[in-house]
Amino acid sequence: MKDFNGVTAFITGGSSGIGLSTAKLLAAEGAHVAIFARNKKRLEEAAAQIEARRKHAGQKVTWLQLDVSDNSAVKSAMDRAVRYLGVPQLLVNCAGRAYPRNFEDITYAQFDDTMRVNMYGIWNTCAALVPRMKERGGAIVNTSSMVGFVGVFGYTDYAASKFAIVGFSEALKSELKRFNISVQVLCPPDTDTPGFAEENRTKPEETRAISAAAKVMTPDAVAKELIRHIRKGTFMIIPNFDGKTTW
Repeated sequence: MKDFNGVTAFITGGSSGIGLSTAKLLAAEGAHVAIFARNKKRLEEAAAQIEARRKHAGQKVTWLQLDVSDNSAVKSAMDRAVRYLGVPQLLVNCAGRAYPRNFEDITYAQFDDTMRVNMYGIWNTCAALVPRMKERGGAIVNTSSMVGFVGVFGYTDYAASKFAIVGFSEALKSELKRFNISVQVLCPPDTDTPGFAEENRTKPEETRAISAAAKVMTPDAVAKELIRHIRKGTFMIIPNFDGKTTW
């Protein structure tokens, strides 16, 4: 996918962070954009920011309140978005969360929620949209993490979900190639998002020590690299030098 002018893009987790930055960049290139997230107020504010970046007045921007871990809710929301904007040529799965703790301090409820939001959320959106996308082709980007290819102290539940995303995406990539749908994985490092601020509230001291020397990227910088690599068709999109070296 080289040109985003006129392309329809669906972005989960699009009300903040990397998802919002990506949505604004796509709008600036002429794309129609639908964003999905849980918080209604953030969605409204994000949609206004995206609309302000549109290249053409005729571009459509919409938002839907959604918990991606709810399979039936995802099906319903995607149906509504398709009726309004049409079938997307680009799906960017950015919804995710992390609460780093020592393994023995992670409850089953937290582990279950982490897997449902991070992994099941991607499964749910792909299951709802892939059958439709097969008719025209397109691109799917699933957001993993550097912790999706190297396990880090304090992230046992999060690493499990993010490693799963990489494996899922590798398998899906091979299945969808014949339908002209590319599948890519975004593996950002620590990024200055609302979610990252939330992570810092529960990090064990060892986790803080490990990440102390790491450079924190901005969401805009990550989104810029993401757009560049969607154009190139890179499977593992690793936005920074340290991440590439670790990979």
